[in-house]
Amino acid sequence: MIADFDYQFFIEVLVGGLLSGVMYSLVAIGFVLIYKTSGVLNFAQGAMLLFAALTFVSLVERGVPFALALVATFAIMVAIGIAIERTVLRPLTNKPPITLFMATLGLSYIIEGAAQLIWGTQVHGLDLGIEDVPLEVGGVLISQFDIFAAVVAAGMVLLLSLFFRYTRIGLAFRAVADDQFAALAVGLRLPLIWATVWAAAGLVALVAGLLWGARLGVQFSLSLVVLKALPVLVLGGFDSILGAIVGGLLIGASEKLAEVYIGDYFGGGIESWFAYVVALVFLLIRPSGLFGQKLVERV
Repeated sequence: MIADFDYQFFIEVLVGGLLSGVMYSLVAIGFVLIYKTSGVLNFAQGAMLLFAALTFVSLVERGVPFALALVATFAIMVAIGIAIERTVLRPLTNKPPITLFMATLGLSYIIEGAAQLIWGTQVHGLDLGIEDVPLEVGGVLISQFDIFAAVVAAGMVLLLSLFFRYTRIGLAFRAVADDQFAALAVGLRLPLIWATVWAAAGLVALVAGLLWGARLGVQFSLSLVVLKALPVLVLGGFDSILGAIVGGLLIGASEKLAEVYIGDYFGGGIESWFAYVVALVFLLIRPSGLFGQKLVERV
């Protein structure tokens, strides 16, 4: 049986899963940025992703040049992120986590409604100029679009990592993530840091929205991509960018391999729910995730 195993096909499935996992990681990072600094599970991230993709494709269809549409959409997403932080979440500072979660859940519906009001409900095709055709790399067939998406997502992750590690605002972000009260004590301006983080989340939503919109089409179900990020966060940890990357790779690879090699035993379609089974099992073993900080409560 081992001699009959098709290793080349296995590598193709594995690589395809890893490349998909990079795109999952990109969505998950939007959650991590907000949660790490404010403790808010931003369920509006999916709606922001949808709004970004819909805004961009609508501008392009109206004759706006690609580059200008990209810049305009980026400015809009930054403005939305800052507006959310100032008008909704800042007044709810120090409220119970369930209150903040419900606020972001309500925001997701408001943003989707605004997108429908401004741009309409029709489905759009999004062409980034990259064809989804297989390329042969070392004898392994890999989707050209998957390679492009993985490179863009990896570049975004690297850019954010460098920004938060080597800039002053990045150092402040890390200080707030470690201890908000200590950060306040040394004079750091939390509102400015939160606004910057929400602006970064808007940028992540734009990049993720374009990549997922090009793959799935720009439609309102695109906001459900956010659900794919939840198993990633469970595995990697809700407060770790590295965890979002590793968790995305693990989820992407495991669900592809499961669909191909054991999907027939479950009647097919296992890829749509297998990640949640993995996440549930992982919650029972390590609730804080691979890289998440363990909560210590003093009684």
